[in-house]
Amino acid sequence: MTRAPDFVSLNGPDNVGKTTHLVRLAERWNAFQPLGAVHEHDLEPWARVATGDYARWWFETSTTVELTEMLLAGHTKRAAARETGRTGLLDRGLPMLLAVAAATCVVKDRLTVGEAFKTVTGIAGARAATPETSILLLPSFDAERSYAITGAREGRPWTGIYPEYQKTLHAVLLRQVDHGAFTAVVDCEGRSLDAVHSDVLDRLGLSRLIDGSPR
Repeated sequence: MTRAPDFVSLNGPDNVGKTTHLVRLAERWNAFQPLGAVHEHDLEPWARVATGDYARWWFETSTTVELTEMLLAGHTKRAAARETGRTGLLDRGLPMLLAVAAATCVVKDRLTVGEAFKTVTGIAGARAATPETSILLLPSFDAERSYAITGAREGRPWTGIYPEYQKTLHAVLLRQVDHGAFTAVVDCEGRSLDAVHSDVLDRLGLSRLIDGSPR
């Protein structure tokens, strides 16, 4: 990579370490601009749905169109917040947002993963082509083990429909890996935080740029 990309996203299921690695990246290079998650850039609709039973809205009363459109709207506004000449750091990029919407569609509408992806990508349309360098942090290449690892890190049991959603999300992410949805995949299983972070830098191809730039 000869120049820094406009956007770098870290993706993966809950508790895989996305936020930790994003903080580390931001600390390494002042050309990185942390842009956070989509809900931080489109506050009103997310605050509105969170005032009641958020889980019920997410998994029962919202439609796939509504949820997908809200995720994409926040993504668009987040991208617009990037300052010229800086690389925006995204907590869950476009591939991950599509994965979240598809996994929710599977558990809510009882579609197959393939059917859910077709539905979600149909809603996204051309917006699914937004360029970014996307890194997937994967707890394990085995879906059941991946779920077990991240579930143990939660500190308390997932309840209700959330365990089914998380298991589905892990399966959806592995399907995306098979279809080349991410720029690179980092296997985190059994590896230290430092080793994973070093791998993230290598996959981004930014080590030379970062090491030669002021902090």
